[in-house]
Amino acid sequence: MRPIPESLRGRPFTTGEAAALGVTRRMLDGRRFEAIHPGRGVWAVAQESRDLRFLLRADLLVLPRDAAVSHVTGLQLHGLDIDTSLRHWSTNTPNRRGLRSVMLHRRQAPLRAVDIDGVPVLPAHRCLVDAAIILSHRDIVRYADALIAAEQMTAESFAHYAWTRHLHGVRRSRANLALLRDRVRSFRETDLRLLLVIAGLPEFEVNLDIFDARGAHLGCGDLVLPRHRIVLEYDGWYHERTAAQRRKDIARREGLEADGWLVIVVVSGDLDHPAGLIGRVWRALVSRGHSGPPPRFVPWALEELTRNPKG
Repeated sequence: MRPIPESLRGRPFTTGEAAALGVTRRMLDGRRFEAIHPGRGVWAVAQESRDLRFLLRADLLVLPRDAAVSHVTGLQLHGLDIDTSLRHWSTNTPNRRGLRSVMLHRRQAPLRAVDIDGVPVLPAHRCLVDAAIILSHRDIVRYADALIAAEQMTAESFAHYAWTRHLHGVRRSRANLALLRDRVRSFRETDLRLLLVIAGLPEFEVNLDIFDARGAHLGCGDLVLPRHRIVLEYDGWYHERTAAQRRKDIARREGLEADGWLVIVVVSGDLDHPAGLIGRVWRALVSRGHSGPPPRFVPWALEELTRNPKG
């Protein structure tokens, strides 16, 4: 049996590329190879691992030459941890033939792609605006916060793009511009912040460095309300990775409390019980002299925030 050429391993390839290396169509139809896009002449060596970039390169072999990764798939390539079953592409070229697991969007205006690992991708702000039509309001803010923190865009550049373009996702993008913040380190921090916003509670500053009266650094709080000296700390699973990290977290919290800060620890399960969490924060505010109106938690407001639109 003729060995598989090493240059075909670890990548998608066309029938023509295989033939040039002595791999016949009969061999391709055997058990050692697999059709990535059946009937379109795109293949791969069987039983090899295939990540997103592998599959996108396979798509490139049959999509129009101007095609660029877009929508939530583009956000993945720009560094966001998103799980999606479809690979989204955009093109100016009419294309009537579909591909398995590929959503091809026909665009009118010329596309300006950037290169990420050899794959053409629309800029981060364009991907988010396009994806907004299928994202919940919470996810729009989540992804925008993450892109801003990763320096893929700024809140100002995203706002400018949303207000100067006529794309399907601009209305939902514009509706959330006032909620975007810098320095957000996780989706859960965004979720916690948005929950407090819809409850009408004072806004906490994000990932703020805290110092004592002598200028010594006490730590960086996830959500901080300096006026009332309250810190909300989201304690996710990642804080349990090592005993050393756990000791560091405990020492930091004890240092904040010794300096007069009230630390509220929020775990993942607390976000599943929003009314109880809002009540904890409200009681902390009252204990620190807050005299504003009580929270107005309305379940439908949270449902609207997290609801995905049709489409």
